[in-house]
Amino acid sequence: MMEGEQDRSRSQEAKARLEALEAAARPTFWGYLGCELVSAGEDRAVIALQVRPEHLNLAGIVHGGVLASLLDNAMGLVAILACPGERTVTTGLNVHYLLPSSEGLLTCEAALIFRSRRTLTLEGRIADNKGELLVWGSGTFRRVT
Repeated sequence: MMEGEQDRSRSQEAKARLEALEAAARPTFWGYLGCELVSAGEDRAVIALQVRPEHLNLAGIVHGGVLASLLDNAMGLVAILACPGERTVTTGLNVHYLLPSSEGLLTCEAALIFRSRRTLTLEGRIADNKGELLVWGSGTFRRVT
């Protein structure tokens, strides 16, 4: 097989793995919340969430728990992809709420920034559909093989 064909084959396999992972996540909290996979790789992922009325708090803005869950889902996806065949769990989550939002599409990008033997450290950012940074967070995940 030629190099270009091998790259294409690997890309198709990676896409199929991501589609299977997203399908498996749909009946879980991921799907209940309304998360959608935008893109993902070994050390980075982007997910989106269309704000619905049930995501809002009594003040009419997206509930902090929804935003924290969006961060945790995106960073957790990166942890899963970085440790194929292993289980990982969130051991710490730091969330910094910068601006409120009440509607539209939220996009969360997460990236792996450090890896030790058992622990992964990630950062995440949530932006609104205008590109405004709403939330910045960091998380640690531990391998539990």
